Amino acid sequence: MAGSRSGSISTTAGARKSRTRKRSATAGSAGSTAKTGSSESSNKSSGKQSTAPRNVSSAVREVCLSFPEAEEVSSHGSPDFRVRGKNFATYVINHHGDGHVALWLRSPPGAQQLYSEMEPEYYFVPPYVGPKGWLGVELNTGISWRTVAQRVREAYEEVAPPALRAAIGDTVEIKGRIKRLTREEVDPFQRKRAREVVAELEKLCLSLPETSLATQFGSPVWKAGKKTFASTHHRRGRLMLSFRVGPERQAMLTLDPRFSIPPYSGHNGWIELDVEDAADWQEIDALMLESYRHFALKRMLKALDG
Repeated sequence: MAGSRSGSISTTAGARKSRTRKRSATAGSAGSTAKTGSSESSNKSSGKQSTAPRNVSSAVREVCLSFPEAEEVSSHGSPDFRVRGKNFATYVINHHGDGHVALWLRSPPGAQQLYSEMEPEYYFVPPYVGPKGWLGVELNTGISWRTVAQRVREAYEEVAPPALRAAIGDTVEIKGRIKRLTREEVDPFQRKRAREVVAELEKLCLSLPETSLATQFGSPVWKAGKKTFASTHHRRGRLMLSFRVGPERQAMLTLDPRFSIPPYSGHNGWIELDVEDAADWQEIDALMLESYRHFALKRMLKALDG
């Protein structure tokens, strides 16, 4: 449906078909470092045709880096695609647990409303940038990559200077089979290892007075009353547990390479522990209890020690 009904809103393609080489920076948690050019072009130059299927993340980079002077940078853990410093696309996977595998794209005036109302199975209004008219494109539900490439081109043309718009040439064609991301790739908490660790931590946390399970930014957290005292998240593909230990304990704990000071909460005395490969549950229990005691109310501590 998307390939047929979703026509281009803006078409300002130039006549010249050669493309400038792209620069790329390190990608965020959504994937590996992007390389200049694509595997498809290198296969052509060597006379070989690649038949191996690629995943959505690989196809996103091929599309977004196909435009003159397009580059990839990491922003808040997600790949941003920019031209001369201006962002035209952001690639996000399961942002705050929303389940989307999506591109957030700059879009021409009226495009957001048109597409999201016409084909809501493929388009949506993204958070943060949605009020500015950006368009969310769902990539894991069967939209054609020809359509995706056209939407990205429209986004690029919104911010690129005229000389670069004239240099685009034909819109890139994504060839070969593109594999959708699996449930575990979209939400790493669906992995067996993550489910086992979260279940064990939940037993410990909920055994304490007036505790509850909640979700924060798409990750399980546990609260003592209204205050979070234990949390889980993935960083660089590894499962981490976080507890409040105080600034004085942080330095000592980080002598152990399993521990690190997390961004955002680290300055408040939080520590994170890598449990991707193994977990010492006596150690975790002690850290969890120390954090709980810091946030618990007097009546909760009385119930705990009584």
